[in-house]
Amino acid sequence: MPIITLISDWGCKDPYLASVKGTILKQLPETVIVDISHDIPPFDINQASFILKNSYKAFPPKTIHIIAINSEASIETPHTVVEYDEHFFIGADNGIFPLVMDGEPTKIVELEIFQDSDYFTFSSRDVFVKAAIHIANTGKPEDLGTIKTKLNERISFKPVVEENIIRGKVIYIDSFENLITNITEKQFNKIRNGKKFEITFRTPGYVINTICDSYSDVPAGEMLAIFGSTGFLEIAMNKGNASSLLGMDLDEIVRVEFK
Repeated sequence: MPIITLISDWGCKDPYLASVKGTILKQLPETVIVDISHDIPPFDINQASFILKNSYKAFPPKTIHIIAINSEASIETPHTVVEYDEHFFIGADNGIFPLVMDGEPTKIVELEIFQDSDYFTFSSRDVFVKAAIHIANTGKPEDLGTIKTKLNERISFKPVVEENIIRGKVIYIDSFENLITNITEKQFNKIRNGKKFEITFRTPGYVINTICDSYSDVPAGEMLAIFGSTGFLEIAMNKGNASSLLGMDLDEIVRVEFK
């Protein structure tokens, strides 16, 4: 059975999500449709890419992912299918694809699909679904348009690494208000190399100098640092809300100094 996932900024109040699912099931009733998230802040491809990047690998090869974020087509951001890591990603070429991928795509196809509707405000239903159904039936995205060699790129902020300091930033805040930074475990361990360290923020009075293995390694209400399932450094509070306590939001700086 084909698997199609959906990620969007629609929420669940409006008819958009049901309309897309119904259109898929009308054409391919045996499809397994999986909601990745529909709570993305409007047009926020950074948040969408983080969630998709950290979830798509859990699905079987040949899964098709419809990305309904900032999906209006233009000459600069055409509708596109990307084949990467044995998965298919369908969306607008607005910079989101390279944020999801860690390497080069296998195939890039600029879509040339005539939609059935005369309205051009719902490409996720009228274009992306048609592309997904074709790929589910044939496995050949190249039938849908023109092969391309490059994608639009959005430069993601990289941690600033000095001799004994890493300056990263918060790139995601989950539902538990854990602060997920862009500092990877590999970067951290490379510079640490057995040294002691201190993790600090703009909020005074909080210093972390231990990496925990689980959230319960500290008493309830205490701050901790951990490398979670995403592979990035997280600042959290056991049974609490780190973001609210520290007054930190997205893009806040997190500093690691090795001694």
